[in-house]
Amino acid sequence: MMTISFHVNGEETSLAVEPRESLADVLRDRLALTGTHLGCEHGACGACTVDVDGKAVRACLFLGVMADGRNVTTIEGLREDRVMAVLRRQFHENHALQCGFCTPGMLVMARDLLNRMDNPSEAEVRQGMAGHICRCTGYAGIVRAIRASAEELAIARAPQD
Repeated sequence: MMTISFHVNGEETSLAVEPRESLADVLRDRLALTGTHLGCEHGACGACTVDVDGKAVRACLFLGVMADGRNVTTIEGLREDRVMAVLRRQFHENHALQCGFCTPGMLVMARDLLNRMDNPSEAEVRQGMAGHICRCTGYAGIVRAIRASAEELAIARAPQD
């Protein structure tokens, strides 16, 4: 066991973890942050995507010990985030979710994409979200929701006359 200290959703956390324990397992099993879903546990589906130091990562591939000294933000920690608020509403309005299993990871990745790109094209959204699997929606609504979010955020950033 190794004791690590890190910030999770803005709160300092210290706990002992096994060197081989994934960040996803630490978040879900030790900290009860169950919005981080485990799908494939091989990094292929994207359901476990979280933010580590401002970058989207697959929590199933990221070892818990690697979080030592870092800032980790899960879907639960983004409740008050303005980009996430727009994305959640647009996902709802554009029918970008059905069963909801992939949704937390999709939202975290979409937020990362919009934080890196002001107005991504459809092709850029599809490329940016390519590592996420949704077995229900067919992706059209997801792409629409992300593009609509980008447009709304651009309008909000534009200077007001």
